Amino acid sequence: MPTKENKIPKFKSVEEEAKYWDTHSFADHWDEFKPVDVVVELAKPKQETLVVRLSKDLKQKLEKKAQDKGVRTSTLARILLTEKLRTI
Repeated sequence: MPTKENKIPKFKSVEEEAKYWDTHSFADHWDEFKPVDVVVELAKPKQETLVVRLSKDLKQKLEKKAQDKGVRTSTLARILLTEKLRTI
């Protein structure tokens, strides 16, 4: 039984390709696709430092909670501040 060859055509423009994929299925072309590695680098927002003085007891509680959650103390502090600022 002959196999049906589904060749992806060469497109002259993005618009032409978009029209093609609007009426064709990727499933018809699985054998023509090759796996690729994708690396996504997210831009980190510019950060500034803020020094906050805490009582020893409060700092220890924050450190314990951060450890329980598996995050750094400063990360948990940022999360908590961000959440609180959304509600006030």
